[in-house]
Amino acid sequence: MKRSSGKKKIKLISDSPRRTRAIASALSRALSPGDVLFLRGGLGSGKTVFAKGIAAGLGIDPARVVSPTFVLLREYRGGKIPLYHFDLYRLDGPQQAAPLGLEEYMQGDGICVVEWPDRLGCLECPEYLQVNIGREENGGRNRRTLEFVPCGVRYLRLMENLT
Repeated sequence: MKRSSGKKKIKLISDSPRRTRAIASALSRALSPGDVLFLRGGLGSGKTVFAKGIAAGLGIDPARVVSPTFVLLREYRGGKIPLYHFDLYRLDGPQQAAPLGLEEYMQGDGICVVEWPDRLGCLECPEYLQVNIGREENGGRNRRTLEFVPCGVRYLRLMENLT
């Protein structure tokens, strides 16, 4: 794992799905009810793998976590904090996102993990932690870059505490 941090963002390199889950699990232990993570990355980049790590860190069996692409939201309870896992890939835009009640979840009692947050448009919340997940080919090894970008004071402090 390689880490570089700037004033506002942290970049990690993961060499396996197991490592990606471990990074997310470590992050989840610093999260609080009402926290929001926006996961950005292409198809197959590892967004759901990251969500599994968040679940594990919250005490939720990661084997239960599957992509909510066809149902848009999966709720996971049984850990110390509920996990609300959204996948907005199938939405055409904010007009379809509005009736989901996402804002109530974002201000609720759990952690919100949102895949494909660009589908929210102006419904995006003002503070969140953006996690950009990308693929990196290196000598035949398929690694992932995990870039954490804090948006808002809460997440700036969170990143400062994690570094």
